[in-house]
Amino acid sequence: MTTEEPTRKPRGGFPKYRSGFVSFVGRPNVGKSTLTNALVGEKVAITSAKPQTTRRAIRGIVHRDYGQLVIVDTPGLHRPRTLLGQRLNDLVQNTLGDVDVIGFCLPANEKLGPGDRFINEQLDLYPRAKKVAIVTKVDTIGGAGIASQLLAVQELREWDLIIPVSAVTDDQLDILTDELIKLMPVGGAMYPEETVTDESDEDRIAEFIREAALEGVHDELPHSLAVTLDEMVEREDKDLLEIYANLFVERDSQKGIIIGNKGQRLREVGQVAREQIEDLLGRKVFLSLRVKVAKEWQRDPNQLGRLGF
Repeated sequence: MTTEEPTRKPRGGFPKYRSGFVSFVGRPNVGKSTLTNALVGEKVAITSAKPQTTRRAIRGIVHRDYGQLVIVDTPGLHRPRTLLGQRLNDLVQNTLGDVDVIGFCLPANEKLGPGDRFINEQLDLYPRAKKVAIVTKVDTIGGAGIASQLLAVQELREWDLIIPVSAVTDDQLDILTDELIKLMPVGGAMYPEETVTDESDEDRIAEFIREAALEGVHDELPHSLAVTLDEMVEREDKDLLEIYANLFVERDSQKGIIIGNKGQRLREVGQVAREQIEDLLGRKVFLSLRVKVAKEWQRDPNQLGRLGF
């Protein structure tokens, strides 16, 4: 990673260029990935109504004249029930030990619960990082409800900042960016201005496929679904990129859910994923998907390793 001097002067109120890392944490499905994408201005993390969609620490980079914000989107902290769940929690904890600011995301439309209080307690393990409470989804609730949630959040701990936002309506996102950069250390840019993520194209392609497969499936399936790429082949005679990918599930019954009646659902997954992949790469793509069973892979350390965990 190289450090580059900013090419533009900081704006008023920002006497020195600042840059650093912020990690968004929270229960599964509180809007962390949606917020990351909204701040970056491009889809760098997949989103889904299903919990535990995020499985890696994904970096999105926000560029301003006066600073650079590297957002590390992490899996939701939870009480793990599988080896995969424990490894995801370990990933979050390792990430939090390295960032400058921790942004604790709490949805405005849900009362604080045991999961939120558990995460709040975990924040004490990272005294170096500044703590920011981000009340998300304010577009889903009225002003009185927002005020009540802000008071409840304020009672959790002494925060460096509490701010309500909506990633859907862009409400206060610019203010959040400004305030997070103010909390960062003085330093030059860590990424070139055109960079929005350090995710490889291969990783983003696999995630697009998994996102498409998650839509409309049963509650237990998201945890059991993993995607790998076999190969990407250039077809110069057709100006086409051929992508061969695998969707892994844990049971034969789940394989049938993904494939659907006469393969209809798998074709729909392929179409949705292919369109996103073509937008990412700016070219035509042929996408071949195969569904495979890897029994109880979430609990098997060898299979977890082969699947990238």
